[in-house]
Amino acid sequence: MVAQYLYLLPLVLAVLLVLPVVLSPVSRAADLLVSRVALSVFGFYVANENPRRREQRTQLRAAHVSVTHRVYASRTLLMATVFGVAGSVFGVYLAAVTLDTLAVQSETIREVLPGALGFLGGLTSIQALPLRDLFLALLLSSATLGALLALGVYWGRWYVLTERARTRSSEIEATLPRTVAFVFALSRSGMPFPQVLETLARNEAIYGEAAREVSIVVRDMDAFGTDVLSSLQTMATRTPSPSLEEFAENLASVLGSGRNLSSFLQEQYERFQEEAEAQQQQYLDLLSTFAEVYVTVLVAGPLFFITVLVVIGLVLADTLTLIRVVGYVGIPLASFGFVVYIDSITESLRGAAVADDGADTAAESARRIDATGGVGSAPATDGGETDARGDPWRANRERLAAYDRLRALRNWFERPLDTLGRKPLVAFALTVPLGLVWVALRATIPAAPTILGVADAVDEHVVEAAIGSLVVVSMFHELRKRRIRAIERSMPDFLDRLASVNEAGLTVVQSLRRVSASDLGPLGDEVERAVRDIDWGADAQTALRRMDRRTASPMVSRSVTLITNAMSASGDLAPVLRIAANEAQDSRRLARERNQEMLTYLLVIYISFLVFLGIIAALTVSFIPAVEQASAGGVGSGEVAGVSSGAFSGLRDVDTESYTLLFFHVTAIQGLCSGVIAGQLGEGQIADGVKHAAILLVITYVTFLFI
Repeated sequence: MVAQYLYLLPLVLAVLLVLPVVLSPVSRAADLLVSRVALSVFGFYVANENPRRREQRTQLRAAHVSVTHRVYASRTLLMATVFGVAGSVFGVYLAAVTLDTLAVQSETIREVLPGALGFLGGLTSIQALPLRDLFLALLLSSATLGALLALGVYWGRWYVLTERARTRSSEIEATLPRTVAFVFALSRSGMPFPQVLETLARNEAIYGEAAREVSIVVRDMDAFGTDVLSSLQTMATRTPSPSLEEFAENLASVLGSGRNLSSFLQEQYERFQEEAEAQQQQYLDLLSTFAEVYVTVLVAGPLFFITVLVVIGLVLADTLTLIRVVGYVGIPLASFGFVVYIDSITESLRGAAVADDGADTAAESARRIDATGGVGSAPATDGGETDARGDPWRANRERLAAYDRLRALRNWFERPLDTLGRKPLVAFALTVPLGLVWVALRATIPAAPTILGVADAVDEHVVEAAIGSLVVVSMFHELRKRRIRAIERSMPDFLDRLASVNEAGLTVVQSLRRVSASDLGPLGDEVERAVRDIDWGADAQTALRRMDRRTASPMVSRSVTLITNAMSASGDLAPVLRIAANEAQDSRRLARERNQEMLTYLLVIYISFLVFLGIIAALTVSFIPAVEQASAGGVGSGEVAGVSSGAFSGLRDVDTESYTLLFFHVTAIQGLCSGVIAGQLGEGQIADGVKHAAILLVITYVTFLFI
């Protein structure tokens, strides 16, 4: 019995060999095992100093990988070796299964192959192979699949590292202008420069990768006692961003020479704003090219191909299968690849917008309550500590802790629109099951079901469910986005008015109370709530942070973070507020110009889809029925639309129903893909394409209702 399954022993051993490597990302024990084995086997080899090792170490630092070069390189070599050995074994069994599936006889293989490779014919019955032939088969497969896996894993590990460094460089470049504005504003408030860097490092969630890079400077100063100049120079040598490298080197020179820091930061801020404008123009030019490529390749190309296949199918041979491949596989895969390619190419050129989802903003930190701290751990006035067991507020703190644990659920019920707008996948999780129920209730499956019959019975209801799901998700997303945009439109005016009132000699609280009485649109309501918080006993910083939490706007988060940190350094906030107002105004102006330009690309996508739909409708309504009528000899006069019936003597029988059904499916898929790409090209985000996909699906559905 055991001997019967002995041929599976190499496969089992190969799986066991690969298993620790596969489990290492999710299992600490497996990860530790892989690292220890890798260091013991390859540790001395990768420790040799050479130019390649120095380059790899630079990439590791740029990508912020939390392991040493020796560990990473050793693990890479071990993984490549493991997958190479296991891949050689997998290749033998894969060949055996493939040949057995194709039912190729051993004699046939031996006749085709040269005599030296005749032993491969025995792969169809691998358990019957002698030891010598099995060894040769393993050796050959290791030169193919095993070698490919080994090289792929080795190259992939270093390629992923390079891509992570490139991505971080793009994110640093995108967030650097607002980071420089933050440093400039805090330096004008009178805050010491090391404290400015510490403040920036604490707000990494708001200022992104640029702040994370600055946190290295703070870590060097705090942990190793390094001075600011040396830490900045170290950051300049390690950062993957050329702009941050230049900025850090110039900043170190300014600090070392005693030059005025504020004037230097102002020059740098203005320079980065000019670069942001040039970068945006480059981004828009690139989008224009992508829009033309999309219309040519992914709209006109499939349309031309489908038209040619229809003509061939009507005259020569059945091409419905090829059209299905184009519609069901080709268009979705090509569109997905196009979306990914656009995102990767334009990543370094897009204006950075700090994501709200899961971000640990300053407001989030402000609203946390330490349920375990308090009086029980606070020093008493006599120098000792109070007894927590006799604490009369213990029960209240436990209630507050329970309140915090239920915060996420409570926020869901208090602000469902905001939650669903921030997390479209949650909205899809609610609407897709409802859509499936709709399809199940509305569809009528024929008694003798066929693939064509079932598709014809459910396709309209599937499109109806998809439209409903997309409309609901887009509604939540648009409501939240429009609210945030309305708030951000008023933000520069709010900061400017606050600066003017503060310059007149009023305190921050008095300035907020005065500005809250002015017309600020949707932002005015939030400012009034902040003033009420102050009236009820909250300090100005806490009130502003609560306002930041309610608005969930990246621009408000940046401004509130800047103001609250400047308040701790100086009461004269007017210069800081002016800088914040200018930064917000520049961001709004760039966004407005970008939206105006991108509207053109949105129209291009819509027009191209309408052309696609029009030609498909013409084929469905006019061309195919006319050809069917001619092929059936249904014209008694011997002519069809002025063409002799002899010209149609070679036509095949036409399945009009299949063509109509297939055209409906292809057009719906094209509309869905075009809508997603329209959102990416026209508004900058894939999530914005949900509403465009819903609109194009509605147009498709209504059009085919009348066909």
